[in-house]
Amino acid sequence: MSSSSTPGLARFNAAEEHIARSALHEICASTAWADDVLARRPYRDAEELLTAADSAVARLGAADLAEAMAAHPPIGRPAPGDPVSAREQRGMADAPAELRAEMLELNLAYQEKFGHVFLICATGLTARQMRDAVRDRLGNGPEREREIVRRELGRINRIRLARLAVQAPAEGASRP
Repeated sequence: MSSSSTPGLARFNAAEEHIARSALHEICASTAWADDVLARRPYRDAEELLTAADSAVARLGAADLAEAMAAHPPIGRPAPGDPVSAREQRGMADAPAELRAEMLELNLAYQEKFGHVFLICATGLTARQMRDAVRDRLGNGPEREREIVRRELGRINRIRLARLAVQAPAEGASRP
């Protein structure tokens, strides 16, 4: 897919740096990640953009990962007024109260153990799948978990970037 056939990618490539940076920051809060992705513009196609984003995630240090994770709400508690986190966590929306309560406890246990929010690419997962994932990952050591977090962050970024690359311009929008 060429940038000429994807309106979002063409706008992203042509956008002023501060506008493109703002769009990237909405996708991933890591400044290092956004700098890396911006430095490689223009992109020929969406796949080149996604590959660059993956490479940028792979190069993130511990502080950069922490910066990215700080912007993610806990599973089961999407950020109020944030349609992106609500959409991504849709699998928790109709979960029974017991499962929601269990997820809250597991989120707290995870955060206490690892010092950050439980991060998972929740798109398409059921509440039970998310619960099972946090249960399993609580058994990981910090280094193993950091690599899983890196992989999950990359998956989330890819989904969000793919939307940016194909989205049509909104009426009066300044976003790329």
